[in-house]
Amino acid sequence: MLVTMNEILAPAKAGGYGVGFFNAVNVEMARAVIETAEELRAPVMVGTAEVLLPAMPLENVADYLIPMAERAGVPVCVHYDHGLTFEKCMEALKLGFTSVMYDCSTLDYESNVANVAEMVKICHAMGAAVEGELGHVGDNEGAGKLEKPSDFYTDPGQAADFVRRTGVDALAVAVGNAHGAYKFPPKLDFERIETIAAGTGLPLVLHGGSGLSDSDFRTAVSRGVCKVNIFTDLDRAGKEGVEAGLRSGAGTLMGLIPHAVDAMRRVVRGKLELFGSVGRV
Repeated sequence: MLVTMNEILAPAKAGGYGVGFFNAVNVEMARAVIETAEELRAPVMVGTAEVLLPAMPLENVADYLIPMAERAGVPVCVHYDHGLTFEKCMEALKLGFTSVMYDCSTLDYESNVANVAEMVKICHAMGAAVEGELGHVGDNEGAGKLEKPSDFYTDPGQAADFVRRTGVDALAVAVGNAHGAYKFPPKLDFERIETIAAGTGLPLVLHGGSGLSDSDFRTAVSRGVCKVNIFTDLDRAGKEGVEAGLRSGAGTLMGLIPHAVDAMRRVVRGKLELFGSVGRV
């Protein structure tokens, strides 16, 4: 069933478990996520991000994700992640996405507050939920790489003010996490997570989940993280599934699809079990 982010994260916060959000830039990825969630009776979030639109345009993502979520036997939120422009967030809402992340974290604080507060008013009027980001989660490589990530960590006191003034439904935090593949083992600031969760009362979001250890995930969830974003691990698994299919003699795209889906399903299963969301529906 298609639901909002709030309908998934509120029970997760109350129950002390995490929910996986998986970017799905094609039908095979979406199948791996939703079918596995149904099998495990787990709520799940699925969608895409603005930086991924070159791989699959937003309207095409909506064409397969919205109907698949509506038919699902478990709660599925279709989420537009890291929306960088007001226009694209509006497009996602009009296409049927039930939550958006309006990422204004690279702007100055007051601009971040003003922009996100406006988005919250619009989304709440449309029955959708909003995720904001305070601090800035950089990349492990490329243009978004931060020279000193700790300078961009989320400030707990500022987080409480941000939540009060914007009315966001969930807050993405920068606590030592980063997007993409980690070059070195990350060191998350778990005390900061706990302090922010207590000060805001909101479900927190951990971006840059691919590459963290099982212990990192468990501790982060126990301290207040309710939504964990995964893409790199899923993306790599699909590639490895295709390669395994080629080695087994599959000679067509149709023959390769089951290998890719099975490999991605294993990743989704592992994450849902790790986050504690299995059997919650």
